[in-house]
Amino acid sequence: MTSNAFRIGGDLSVRRLGFGAMRLPTEPGPGRASSLAVARRAVELGVTLIDTAYLYGGGANEELLAEALHPYPDGLVITTKVGVARSGPSGEWRLDGRPSVLRDQVEEALRRLRVERIELLQLHRIDPETPLADQVGTLRDLRTEGKIGRIGLSEVTVAELEEARGIVDIASVQNRYSLLDREYEPVLAACEAAGIAFLPWRPVAWGKSGATAEIAAVAAELGATPTQVVLAWLLGHSPVVLPIPGTTRIDHLEENLAAERLQLSPAHRDRLDRLPASA
Repeated sequence: MTSNAFRIGGDLSVRRLGFGAMRLPTEPGPGRASSLAVARRAVELGVTLIDTAYLYGGGANEELLAEALHPYPDGLVITTKVGVARSGPSGEWRLDGRPSVLRDQVEEALRRLRVERIELLQLHRIDPETPLADQVGTLRDLRTEGKIGRIGLSEVTVAELEEARGIVDIASVQNRYSLLDREYEPVLAACEAAGIAFLPWRPVAWGKSGATAEIAAVAAELGATPTQVVLAWLLGHSPVVLPIPGTTRIDHLEENLAAERLQLSPAHRDRLDRLPASA
C-alpha cells in the first residue's frame, strides 16, 4: 500500500501530493480572486505542501499565498526558492547565487510570506559563476540563524547533489520529472537511497501521441483521467516522490488530489513503466 505521507528531512511531515503555485495569476482582477480561491481550496482539501519561488512574479506569488492563507493552519508547509534575480539594463532573469543575493532574497521571502522561518528553502538553480560552497554555505548559515529549517536544491545532477551533501544536509531535490520524462531517474535513485524528498516539477507533462494513447487507455480501464493515472504512477514509483502539480482551476485541483486514491494494478504499472521515458 502506498504511503500518502513523507517526512522531509526526517521530521517535517507532509502529505505527499502537494500543490505547485507557479501558474496562479497574481495581477489584480478576477484572475487573482480565482487564485486566492484555488489556494484556499487546496488547503481545505488537505494539501500540506505548497511550492512557490521568488522567480514567480518577483515575489508576487509568495505575497498571493500569504494573502490567501495567512495565518497558516498547523502543518502547512510553504516552500520557496531563491537564487534567480533580475539584472542588467533590460532586467532579464539570470542565475545569481552570490551570498548577498541569497541572503537578501531569503529576508524578503520571510517578509512576503509573513513568517519568521521558512521550513524548506530551495536553491532554484546552482549558479555556475559562484562556488557551490558559497551558495549552500550561505543557506547553512541562515539555517543556523533560525531563518531556514531545511535546505533543498533544484535541477541538479547526482554529482552536484553529492557535492552539496558534503557541505550541508540536503532535505529535498526539485527536478523536472514525469512518467514520460525520466531523464533524472539517477537523481531520484540517489534521493531514494538517502531518504531525500524528490519534488518533480512538470509532473504531468505529455510526450509522444502513442505514449499518451496508452496512458489514456489505462485511464479508461480504471475510470480515471490521464492526469490521475500519471500522478498515481509517480506516487507508486518511489516513496520519496512528492508531486506538486499546479493548476488555476478548482475542478482540476480536485481531480489531481483524487489521484491519491487511484490504485494501479501491477499489470497497469508494467504497461506504464514500458513507455518511452524521454521528454
